[in-house]
Amino acid sequence: MNTNTTHTNTARTETAGASGPSRATAAPAGAGAGTTAAGRLGALGRAELTLLVRNRTALFVALLMPVAMVGALRGTLGGMDLAGAGLSIEEALVTGGVGMVLILVVYLNLTSAFVARREELVLKRLRTGEVSDTEILAGTALPAAALALAQSVLVVVAGVAILGADGPRRPELLAAGLLLGTVVMTALAAATSAITRTVESAQITTLPLFMVSAGGSGLFIPLDVLPDRVASVCELLPMTGVMRLVEAGVSGGADAGQLTGAALNAPAWTVISVFAVRRWFRWEPRR
Repeated sequence: MNTNTTHTNTARTETAGASGPSRATAAPAGAGAGTTAAGRLGALGRAELTLLVRNRTALFVALLMPVAMVGALRGTLGGMDLAGAGLSIEEALVTGGVGMVLILVVYLNLTSAFVARREELVLKRLRTGEVSDTEILAGTALPAAALALAQSVLVVVAGVAILGADGPRRPELLAAGLLLGTVVMTALAAATSAITRTVESAQITTLPLFMVSAGGSGLFIPLDVLPDRVASVCELLPMTGVMRLVEAGVSGGADAGQLTGAALNAPAWTVISVFAVRRWFRWEPRR
């Protein structure tokens, strides 16, 4: 899960080109004075995508780790009685696969990216230009969000074509889960970067949320097969609301109470994470 940083000079060159180290410095189209927010976000997103493609470790985690984790998930689910949860093993694999994509591609990848850009002074340089703080964070997250969406679609397609699962029964709920999950994971990644000193230590600071979500939010073990008291506690975890929506989108089996709880859980954790980012996010290296 370690996504080592790219070379400092490469990162500074690419991301500085997205908005320039100062307003007086020449910048590419979409990032200079008088540009629109969409243009600035596009420039930042293209620069960040270039860095992601050049970072082989980050690319491996983003592209191949979700596939490997789905393979491990199949072995875990094989010995469970999923009938009581209203799921087939194929539906559980698709649900868990989408959750793994959100955790690995968005949360783990972006935590490392935010730390790397901070330590290389990229974030500090970007703030001297026209780009707002929100645009800097959103632009950094755009490639990971797009990649997560594409991989989630592939997971669903593979589940239908290879595993024999039925197509999503409530696609609108699946889409809502993906959207909310991307927002929550992005906000949590930015918040986690505040307590992450180096890119190497990101694999440690992101581990608690990964483990808690894998065991308690429905990625590896559906909540409906857990004891009631344990499940009621797990309902409060950051990824639980997202996974409830994804599971309901895949299987169609969720009551109004579960959907209401899911619809409240994800925005609540987004608000908490945004508050943490505004209060503790660091734009310069930790000394």
